[in-house]
Amino acid sequence: MPEVRLPEIGSTISIQKVQLNTLLARLKEAGFETVGPCIKNDTLVYDEIHGLEDLPRGYVTEQEAGQFRLAYTGHDRYFDAIPGQQSWKKFLFPSRLELFRMQKNGKSWEVQPPEPDQRAFAFIGVRGCELAAIQVQDKAFIREDFHDPVYRARRERVFILAVDCMHPASTCFCASMGTGPRAKDAFDLRLTELDDNFLVTIGSELGRSIMGGVPHQAASAFLMSSAERGIEQASASMGRTLDTSDLPDLVLNNLDHPEWDEVAKRCLSCGNCTQACPTCFCWDAVDQMDLTGTQTQRVRVRSI
Repeated sequence: MPEVRLPEIGSTISIQKVQLNTLLARLKEAGFETVGPCIKNDTLVYDEIHGLEDLPRGYVTEQEAGQFRLAYTGHDRYFDAIPGQQSWKKFLFPSRLELFRMQKNGKSWEVQPPEPDQRAFAFIGVRGCELAAIQVQDKAFIREDFHDPVYRARRERVFILAVDCMHPASTCFCASMGTGPRAKDAFDLRLTELDDNFLVTIGSELGRSIMGGVPHQAASAFLMSSAERGIEQASASMGRTLDTSDLPDLVLNNLDHPEWDEVAKRCLSCGNCTQACPTCFCWDAVDQMDLTGTQTQRVRVRSI
């Protein structure tokens, strides 16, 4: 049999959209649990997916301040629904995690560590802004002077299939932040969705090996230029911008500004902001004793 030539790292190839099913199957064969955007209870969530039929084909999102809704338009694209209240953080930094439990044994206590979570996730459809958020979490939990062993173990087993954001929402501003609409780095594979094809950019040796079993073609100049035009149009259609040139000083020099009081008046202390924010890494440890007084557990929870 002829030797299958793998695409080089940094190269861009083309696949028919139906071949995304083959790519997902290859990831499952490699031991990954494939999770991506899907629709449940009339909203967009990140959950396990198995094929193209699970993705939000034909949907867009309508977003404004305090408003998020899915709208079906019937188009043929799979990655036009902009993320809502969920983020990939729930797989890397879950809202509740048992650290250990202790069982009373006579006059002493026996420590029982939890079973390690050995799952490996493949994140399907990570946008540039979300990839930047994951990197913020990396800086908090994986540092030279300290690393969170649970976060690091989960993060090292993640495969990232990024996607360029070709149709941003009216509230998007990633172009002014330099975090989109194109996912720039730190991915294993990156998709650019066109009308009939996906362009796939190879970002790592792992991504290269996964693509070895997926039928693909060389990306033509026509497809490459179509992708570039799509990215340029997405950048120009951002609904908002943010000037970050003096942002640190602007915040530090206005710590007592009355605007903070206005924000605080609207706060209900529900904690949903820390759950939804893809970069927040606040947490606390809580000890819980059962009613018999013979068993206790320590749980890490995201702070409220």
